[in-house]
Amino acid sequence: MEKIWIVTGAASGLGREVARAALEEGDVVVATDRDTAGAAVLADAHGDAVDTVQLDVTDLGRVDEVVADVVRRHGRIDVLVNAAGRGHIGAVEETSDTELRRLMELHFFGPAALTRAVLPHMRAQRSGAIVQISSLAGQLSVPGMSAYSAGKFALEGFSVALAQEVAPLGIKVLIGQPGAMRTNFAGPAISESERIADYEATVGGLRKHVAEVTGQQPGDPERVAAALLTALAAEDTPVRLPLGNDAFDRLTADADRTQQDRVAWEEVSRGTDF
Repeated sequence: MEKIWIVTGAASGLGREVARAALEEGDVVVATDRDTAGAAVLADAHGDAVDTVQLDVTDLGRVDEVVADVVRRHGRIDVLVNAAGRGHIGAVEETSDTELRRLMELHFFGPAALTRAVLPHMRAQRSGAIVQISSLAGQLSVPGMSAYSAGKFALEGFSVALAQEVAPLGIKVLIGQPGAMRTNFAGPAISESERIADYEATVGGLRKHVAEVTGQQPGDPERVAAALLTALAAEDTPVRLPLGNDAFDRLTADADRTQQDRVAWEEVSRGTDF
């Protein structure tokens, strides 16, 4: 039986590759994006299996309407993929309240609203899957990524709790943590805060790295999409899945450092109880 997918950010990047992978499995994809022109390319290639819908995930008033319309037209929702997002560079002090709130709306509040909107339908079915496209930076941050990471960290914490809440109801939750992928994430789509010279020593390295790596990122979005589908199809779908050698290696090294700190400070940690 074909599955019904909702994929946000489906006009480009990883969202488009996930949509394409689902379509190649014979499923139906509701491809949403702020600009549906990119998603229309999928429709041209796959015809009626693609339903393109204009949706800015930060327009929270539209979320319930879109989900209800998908259920009305397709009868069910089997998979939600929250893939819409964009990069941002700025030190904490450089990042304005407006920039921070905009990124939190895009990377946390929008996906959270979509997640809540599909849950009643998945609960009724006693089946479904929610895929949250996070990032290596959703568990490990660096100078200049505070605002981006804040939204992704929030999404991961939200989703780890969600996974435990809905597992008994037959619903899976998968957090994808890609490293650097060859998409437009680090290109024209990335935004920057107004610079403060004192932070050039810490944040300047990230700006330089992003400029140098664009177009040469090691991660293949097509393979990342395939890995997500493999994980979804598994009996033991993980809650968190690093995607790419850079993501795997850096998250593993960070976990090792965290464990070393925990052991080194065990006496202090344990000395705080009554």
